[in-house]
Amino acid sequence: MTRYGILGFGHHAIKRLVPAFPDAKDSQLVGLWRRDPAKAKANAAEHSIPEVFATAEDLCASPNIDAVFIASPDALHLSDVLLAARHGKAVLCEKPLGMSVDEVEQMLSAAKSAGILLGVAQNMRYYRSLDVISKWISEGRIGKPQLVNSQFAYSAERSPREWIYDPALACGGPIGDVGVHCIDALRFALEAEVSAVNTLARKDAESGAVESHAVLGLEFDSGAMGSVTLTTRAEYRTVIEITGECGVITCENGLTVDYDVDVVLRRGGEVIATERVSNADAYTRMLDGFSGWVNGRASYLAPASDGLENQRVLDAAYTSWRSGARQAVV
Repeated sequence: MTRYGILGFGHHAIKRLVPAFPDAKDSQLVGLWRRDPAKAKANAAEHSIPEVFATAEDLCASPNIDAVFIASPDALHLSDVLLAARHGKAVLCEKPLGMSVDEVEQMLSAAKSAGILLGVAQNMRYYRSLDVISKWISEGRIGKPQLVNSQFAYSAERSPREWIYDPALACGGPIGDVGVHCIDALRFALEAEVSAVNTLARKDAESGAVESHAVLGLEFDSGAMGSVTLTTRAEYRTVIEITGECGVITCENGLTVDYDVDVVLRRGGEVIATERVSNADAYTRMLDGFSGWVNGRASYLAPASDGLENQRVLDAAYTSWRSGARQAVV
């Protein structure tokens, strides 16, 4: 059993992580740290978490903690990963891993020097919707993928994460926040890397220094081309669509855990196959996947070395937006 401490306990931990632990077979939540001691104590009492640590270092140093789950704002990931690494703890860090490729490379170097395992919480790699999409592509049901699209829309006005518009804390607006999920989902399903990005984006009065809307044009090394479309000014919606030489796979709201979704295969406009799946156990599967890696029993689907590739795409996307030009991913 891998014993976890959550560093940066807040809304995401309460909504997604805490509910994932009870059904886990190899993962146990035993401690937390957050900046506000009163809130930390209240959270621990409400969710029956045994230990509240006075400092982040106390959590990382504790002999009762095997793995640190970092759920702090983006800009704090680097310092938090380095802290956990100094104490020899395995680390599962929220996405995006860092504010830049340079930060992620520092994390990877520290993890290697400390001899620890470092993963990124790309929980969607454990979605059953993506399992089906990936399986159908690998089986050749649509031929070679030609066009791909992923969309993520949500309303940031109702988000309890107050820091998401602060460029000192957030990697960016929806590109860094949820666009990284869309990029990762397409990379994972296609088993291909993004080779270049073209970005259109805009800010608005509420988003301030970061973007509120974005469209990313993506070129893949497989020859496929695609788009990621994002907004923080709409009702929740996610989409995955893969158009191949002889068929199309679509999944409306395929990146949600809140209700069942249908993965649909069409050829010539006719529905050939439909599979209804639930992604509700994705966070639990992710935690146990990481625990299996820590305990040497299995590999983890989203090691930080792979998260570096997502960060390369994010860096290229923001460079493209600033320059107004196509940007190669390097």
